[in-house]
Amino acid sequence: MADVMNVGVNLEAFSQAINAIQALRSSVTRVFDTLKDGMKNKETLEDREKNFISEFQDNLHAVNRDLNELERLSNLVGRPSENHPLHNSGLLSLDPVQDKTPLYSQLLQAYKWSNKLQYHTSLASSLLNQQSLKRSANQMGVSSKRRPKVQPPTIVLPPQYIDDVINRIGRLFHDMSIQLSRPNGSSAVLVVTLGKVLKAIVVMRSLFIDRTIVKAYSENINTEDGKLDIWSKSNYQVFQKVTDHATTALLHYQLPQMPDVVVRSFMTWLRSYSKLFQAPCQRCGKYLQDGLPPTWRDFRTLEAFHDTCRQ
Repeated sequence: MADVMNVGVNLEAFSQAINAIQALRSSVTRVFDTLKDGMKNKETLEDREKNFISEFQDNLHAVNRDLNELERLSNLVGRPSENHPLHNSGLLSLDPVQDKTPLYSQLLQAYKWSNKLQYHTSLASSLLNQQSLKRSANQMGVSSKRRPKVQPPTIVLPPQYIDDVINRIGRLFHDMSIQLSRPNGSSAVLVVTLGKVLKAIVVMRSLFIDRTIVKAYSENINTEDGKLDIWSKSNYQVFQKVTDHATTALLHYQLPQMPDVVVRSFMTWLRSYSKLFQAPCQRCGKYLQDGLPPTWRDFRTLEAFHDTCRQ
C-alpha cells in the first residue's frame, strides 16, 4: 500500500524540501531577531546604523535564498497518487495542465451535488410516504376506464343567513354602504357605495361572489327600464382597471369552507379604494402614471401601486 501511495513522489527531494523549510524558518527568525535587538552599541551613531543595515540586508538575502531553494525542491517532489471517489476518472487529477482543463474538479463537484440531491430526495420521499396520498384500490382498478367528472359541492344557505352576514359586514365599515336585493329570485345582488369614489355591483350565488362591476360614483348603474345593469362596463378607464383587479381578487380570496370570511376579506380589500385618487404609489411615489392613479391594491397589505409598478 505504501508503494502505491508513493508512486510519483521523489523521496530524496521530499527530504531536502523538509530541510529547506527548516532553514527558511530559521532565516525568518533571524530577521525578526535583528529588528527586535535594534542597533547594537558602537562608538558612534553612524557606525551603529551601518552595522544594523548591513546585518538586516544579509538576513533578507538569506530568506530570499532559502525561499528560492524551497520552490525549486517543491517542483521536484511530484504528486502522490491516491484513491479517488470517481474511480478511473480520478486519474484526470494527474493531468499537468489541470489549470487549463479543470475536468476533474468539475466531475468532483457534480459528484458531490448528486450525493446531496440523493440525500434530499430520500428525505422528501420519507415525508411524502407519511401522508395519505395513495389512491384507493377501487380507483386503481378502474384506471383504464373513464371516471365520471366529480361536480363540486354547492352549499345552499338560507337567505336569512346571507342577509345577516351582509348586515354584519356593513356594520364593520362606516364609510361603506351595502344595499342587498334579489331581482332574479334567491340570488343576491349587492350595490356597494364607497364614499363618493365608486359604486360596485357584486353578483352573488348563495354566499359566493360570481362577478363584480366597478363604476364611478356619478355613473348610472341602472338600465333604461330601472333594473340593475350587471353587464356593462364603466365609461372610465380607471374603473375598468379596478374591475379587472376586483376579478383577480375574487380568484385570490378562495375559501369554499368559509364563504363568509371570503366575502368579508373581499369587502375589506374593496374598501382600500376609498382613497383611490389620494394615495400615491408605494413603489414610485407618484400619484399619476400614464394619466391613471394607482389602481392596484396588494391583497395582503392593501398598499397602492400602479399597474406597472406592482411587477
